[in-house]
Amino acid sequence: MTDKKNTPKILNNKWYLYLTEFFSGMSVMAVELGASRLLAPYFSSSQIVWTIIIGTIMIAMALGNIYGGKSADKNPNPDKLYGRILIAAVWIAAIPFIGKFAVLGISALLVVAVDTNFLIWAAFITCMVVFVFPLFLLGTVTPSLVKYTVDSLDDSGKTVGTLNAFNTIGSIIGTFVPTFISIPTVGTSVTFLIFSGILIILAIVYFISSRRNTVKVIVSSLLFIICCGFSPSIGFAFWEKDLAYEGESIYNYLQVNENDYRTSLSTNVLFGVQSVYMKSGGFTGMYYDYAMAAPLMADTDDTTDILVLGMGTGTYAKQCLEYFDGVTAEGVEIDEKITELAYEYFELPEEVKVTTYDGRAFLNVCDKKYDVIMVDAYQDITIPFQMSSKEFFAQVKSHLNDGGVMVVNMNMRSEDSNGINNYLADTIASQFSEIFIVDVSGSTNRELFASNDPEMISSFREKALKLENEDLYSLMSMINDGLTEYESTDLILTDDKAPVELLGMSVIDDLIQEELSYYKQRFKEDGIKGLLS
Repeated sequence: MTDKKNTPKILNNKWYLYLTEFFSGMSVMAVELGASRLLAPYFSSSQIVWTIIIGTIMIAMALGNIYGGKSADKNPNPDKLYGRILIAAVWIAAIPFIGKFAVLGISALLVVAVDTNFLIWAAFITCMVVFVFPLFLLGTVTPSLVKYTVDSLDDSGKTVGTLNAFNTIGSIIGTFVPTFISIPTVGTSVTFLIFSGILIILAIVYFISSRRNTVKVIVSSLLFIICCGFSPSIGFAFWEKDLAYEGESIYNYLQVNENDYRTSLSTNVLFGVQSVYMKSGGFTGMYYDYAMAAPLMADTDDTTDILVLGMGTGTYAKQCLEYFDGVTAEGVEIDEKITELAYEYFELPEEVKVTTYDGRAFLNVCDKKYDVIMVDAYQDITIPFQMSSKEFFAQVKSHLNDGGVMVVNMNMRSEDSNGINNYLADTIASQFSEIFIVDVSGSTNRELFASNDPEMISSFREKALKLENEDLYSLMSMINDGLTEYESTDLILTDDKAPVELLGMSVIDDLIQEELSYYKQRFKEDGIKGLLS
């Protein structure tokens, strides 16, 4: 309870206080979701990154609750609360601009500072630097508002309960609006600005009605306007000047690069390419080429039906259609925006059917069987656990014709006998009797071919010898030379237990350390000048 005589009149209206609680709760959740989208292009959208985001934000809110309660008891001046809301709003507006530079700056410092768990440390420190402070300030809202809303101990429970209800309802709306409306429609940067603007308006209404701190209002408004000008103008890959397309969907950050020779799609900034279109035709030089051995391994007659789980822009389907006769191909892609880009930039044929769905959910409702099923849904450490378990591979097996072949792209090759690829291969071996692997030259990818047909490899070799296309014949000869039979152990992933992201993080960490060894050596020998040069 507080002294009502010295309180601005607007605070005597409990509805305004409830709206303050509502919009602060909404903004917290919007920032949390925005944080995941800001970090995903750099660090992935894995469960590990989500854990870091949620953990750091909960720390910020808890500290804000403690500080807000003590501050409200010591000096229950509402000017301080709405001043903190103004500061939080301006900080949130600046996040899309400063956050991207912070990611790269922190990552650069950690290059020479850490030897293990690089992505974890980079994501954690970025969250602490960029997101903790404004959410700490918003965490002070609830205990401060209790001071202004509770009239007596007789109705304190009801009042605090109403405040919490408004906060919760705001949080619910702040969860759905960014995910389904603002981020897909106007992007992450504008989403931050929208919720920042709501908080600024909330604070401005208070200060104007109480005729206080005009300078603070003007300065905050100007800073917000500046952020509105700068934040949306800088992309996630702001060092890239000639992108054909940069945007966001419900699921991904999307980047299309185009030159005279090829067009490529990336769903992140720091890791790899997800789809490629070679303008002159021919092979990509990537794992898609190696996966083309699968149709030759399948025991088919005149036609070969291919299903691609994780269609992307259709690179694999297009290559199979180009190089093999009697092939039909369809795909499943969860991100509808990627499919739109496939037709716009990658010349995916209209006759190739693409279903917008989760790969496993598609198998649940699909009755058709195929000769080849390509599983290409694994992206850095963002491996869908539901598409890595023995139950999933059992579903794939049930959708293969007799003599059918599954080919799986595993994109993090490691020599660790307990690594993610061994877990995946062992899990697949629990459903298929014939398992062969081949490493993709010049990359960390590994292609796995699985079937219950003991003639899979002999069929492949027999068909490969009859190929008339010289380039395809040479490619298949190289694949044949690299094929090795996989000897399984007992590293089985299940729907109940599939720690794919921790396993993937371990491999990613090793790959990063291998790549960074050169820069660490330069820093050791020449210091900062060596890195800058």
